[in-house]
Amino acid sequence: MPESAFHIEPNPTASCRVIISGGGTGGHIFPAVAIANELQRRRPDADILFVGANGRMEMTRVPEAGYRIVGLNISGLQRRLTPENLLFPLKVFQSVRKAGKLVESFRPDAVVGVGGYASAPVLLAATSRAVPALIQEQNSYAGLVNKLLARRVDKICVAYEGMEQFFPADRLVLTGNPVRSEIAGGDRAEALKFFGLDPNKPVLLVIGGSLGARTLNQATAAALPRLQQAGVQLLWQTGKLYFPTAEQQAADYQGANLHALEFIKRMDLAYAAADVVISRAGALSVSELCLTAKPCVLVPSPNVAEDHQTKNARALSTRNAALLVTDAEAADKLYDVALDLLSDPTRQAELRRNIQPLARPAATITIVDELEALIDRQRAKQAR
Repeated sequence: MPESAFHIEPNPTASCRVIISGGGTGGHIFPAVAIANELQRRRPDADILFVGANGRMEMTRVPEAGYRIVGLNISGLQRRLTPENLLFPLKVFQSVRKAGKLVESFRPDAVVGVGGYASAPVLLAATSRAVPALIQEQNSYAGLVNKLLARRVDKICVAYEGMEQFFPADRLVLTGNPVRSEIAGGDRAEALKFFGLDPNKPVLLVIGGSLGARTLNQATAAALPRLQQAGVQLLWQTGKLYFPTAEQQAADYQGANLHALEFIKRMDLAYAAADVVISRAGALSVSELCLTAKPCVLVPSPNVAEDHQTKNARALSTRNAALLVTDAEAADKLYDVALDLLSDPTRQAELRRNIQPLARPAATITIVDELEALIDRQRAKQAR
């Protein structure tokens, strides 16, 4: 991207200017968009700029949500020695320099970091120029970027209690995770029509995260004959890499309403249609399941820092608010558990009752309250 792309002229009549940085997965992107939407609802003339990582999904998802985005050439460290790791320090240096150009030209009143590769350079550039900054940490185990930058920022909005082990206690605000406001508002009749489903048959929703999940995809592919035999309808979000294979596998069951979908944009309708959900236990997925009060089977990913998805899942399963199947057990056990749950309305109702109180529907509002306080403080300082 040319250097000129990092010189962004702000709207001189905007009531405020905010940069939101981060991404990589839907678990970072959708909370970021929820924050932007709430800020723009309150301040329609707010000037909001996103900063992401080139080649990552935010570079398409954010424009689809109606916001402009600038991409940095930044990526994470690999777990093994690779040429990319040798280039990592250079990429960080270049990204911080380019983020500095953005901050100096756009002159934000505040910066928000939601985690992901692009978050660190922007937060470093902003805080070194005395721009107020807020971090939103989605998980029960804090990400490396957020831990490293915690003492540089003004506020840290978290979704779980006990985060003092990672962050300065005086900067913490327990908010929950921002969830798209429309996620719990889907109408079941509209949803069934939208996906072409039979209202007289149960619906299973499988979501492995925005990038897909190999374990869930393999287990679901193996279970397709059982689903057809049981008369269960399927909405199966596969992710981009697995979709061509899954599409072919589901095509063998035409007429059974077993739908493989690369990505589900209308998640409000997917949740509304579903009787039971199989899901990874990422922070955003857990927050959405609590808000929609869906009976669910959680399969935590083992490929995350400090196994935080298992911690997320146990926060529900120990309250009898979700069922837990480990990744290692999924091939043999997952669809036994899911089909048993689909055939047990009493158990579904029990899980719904127990998961609903764990929702934090005001999370986005509380986070934007904190953001507006930083904006107003910065504007007042600039007016002196």
